Amino acid sequence: MSLVAAVRVEYPGFTLDVELTVQTGEVVAVLGPNGAGKSTLLAALAGLAPLARGRIELEGRVLDDPGRGVYVPPQHRPIGVVFQEYLLFPHLSALDNVAFGLRCRGATWATARRQAGDWLRRVGLTDHTRARPAQLSGGQAQRVALARALAIQPALLLLDEPLAALDVRTRAETRRALRQRLAEFDGVKLVVTHDALEAITLAERLIVIEHGRVVQSGSPAEVTARPRSAWIADLVGVNLFRGRAAGGRIALENAATLVAPGAADGDVFAVVHPRAVALYRTAPEGTPRNVWRARIDGIDHDGSRVRVRTVGPLAMVAEVTPAAVTELALDEGGEVWVSVKAVEITTYPA
Repeated sequence: MSLVAAVRVEYPGFTLDVELTVQTGEVVAVLGPNGAGKSTLLAALAGLAPLARGRIELEGRVLDDPGRGVYVPPQHRPIGVVFQEYLLFPHLSALDNVAFGLRCRGATWATARRQAGDWLRRVGLTDHTRARPAQLSGGQAQRVALARALAIQPALLLLDEPLAALDVRTRAETRRALRQRLAEFDGVKLVVTHDALEAITLAERLIVIEHGRVVQSGSPAEVTARPRSAWIADLVGVNLFRGRAAGGRIALENAATLVAPGAADGDVFAVVHPRAVALYRTAPEGTPRNVWRARIDGIDHDGSRVRVRTVGPLAMVAEVTPAAVTELALDEGGEVWVSVKAVEITTYPA
């Protein structure tokens, strides 16, 4: 069982053009900024957004192929969807919300309610079968929506920002429970999110979409270790630059230069971890090869570390201790010298 899809959706001012393959049992997270096209991709897979061209095949069955005139309506696709807003029927109990999908698939009321009760038991909501959505917490509502999606025994489970509507504490608890539920489901699993922690916690593979295109894919470790866009770099908290390397020097796109002896000649990405960025009030002594003067653009405190954003020949984020902020009298708008050791720069082909 697998999902093989080539999806092109065209709207005024925006085009989604994505290809993906997801194997049975695999959890894949589609990650990207707001407006990247993540939810549009799920809508297309579910049959809720028309393909301009492409093909969607699930378990060897073609669900959508406009070139051949094939289109299977949403209600006839073996797909379960958990929407960001959950979309529970407010006038129905938790039990009847879960039973609804089964009834739409032809089950009798007795059978649908019996199976719905079993699914609510599986997600730990046996004591809330009669509760209506307004009487449920956010985490409980999410579990009802998940039970409704799983009850129809879909071949493909789509989750659109499944934790976005929850507060921070509930999100952490629900994330752990959701990970367990996904592990128990044997079908194809696709999770859309813009939250890096959510993606890394839930998924075995990440597909990163920006501006309607796939910009990177791989395991969480691969994507975070070698980001290929500024958005991903910001997400994982590193400085990313792109340029052309020759003779151990990288000519960057903004005309600045980084010295990185380990860089292979050609187009490369260069990553500098904020912890590798040193700040000084005066020009550092010795002969550092990557040093420049900059202005502090912002200071963000995060527990025992402080992230200092600087602008200059290179925009760079440094991570220092609160004691260093005091000792150097760092303040927004102030000038500093920035230094990065050449051996602290990680490079890889662009």
